[in-house]
Amino acid sequence: MKLFVDNLTNVDFSYLHPQRGLMGESWLVQLELDGSLNDQGMICDFGIVKKKVKQWFDLWVDHALVVPTGMPRLSHSTQDGYTEVEWLYADGESFYCRSPEPAICLVGMPEITEKTLAEWCRDKLLELFPNEVKGLKISFVPEKIDGAFYHYSHGLQKHDGNCQRIAHGHRSKIEIYINDQREINLEKEWAERFTDIYIGSESHLIEQCESRHHYAYTAPQGDFAISLPTSVCYLIDTDSTVELIADHLAKQIKQSYPNDKVLVRAYEGVGKGAIAEY
Repeated sequence: MKLFVDNLTNVDFSYLHPQRGLMGESWLVQLELDGSLNDQGMICDFGIVKKKVKQWFDLWVDHALVVPTGMPRLSHSTQDGYTEVEWLYADGESFYCRSPEPAICLVGMPEITEKTLAEWCRDKLLELFPNEVKGLKISFVPEKIDGAFYHYSHGLQKHDGNCQRIAHGHRSKIEIYINDQREINLEKEWAERFTDIYIGSESHLIEQCESRHHYAYTAPQGDFAISLPTSVCYLIDTDSTVELIADHLAKQIKQSYPNDKVLVRAYEGVGKGAIAEY
């Protein structure tokens, strides 16, 4: 007998890709449990399943930087409660991140995909149900998006929760309207501009040169730092909440359409976001 839970939760995180570098991602979580029926006629109570699995993802993957430790040109170390990761792009540019240990999830795989991360999660999730469950299948499914979307990473220093982590991200669609008419070409333009981007705040920019940005800040969970090539950074003069990203995009687009009504629906992962209008 199997128990399934579709769209149990979604995870928003960033990970290192062997070609594309730092990528923000959002995946829906699908779950199947295999086991025998108890005296209540159930494998396991749905409420218990949802609570335990969601708590586990919140602890390990959601709003974390997921690092495949088998990736070429990568080194990492953990000491005194902090993890450091350094990776070299194929062109010799480097990525560096230092964060409190829970903010970086080290996965013993050569590459992060829906399949490999599911394999890594499966055995760990099975330990949550030592008596009730004989087998477990976890699947990650990207949201189906018909229009333009982009992958972005960021960090929110002022956030009390895990959004404060300096390298977490989202896969997000975008909708742009000029005088209430959907502008598909503008959506594609901004999605291309934000492909695999790190959206950094000027207040967090510690050092900048022609080729690199270095961001750092102290938040409730500890000290965070990240260094990336300038080519993958987009700098804004505010924090990078989805509300302020939507506002920034609307203002930028308004400059090209000063006499028109501009509306931007910016998403933060799956099914949530902000609207800015000028």
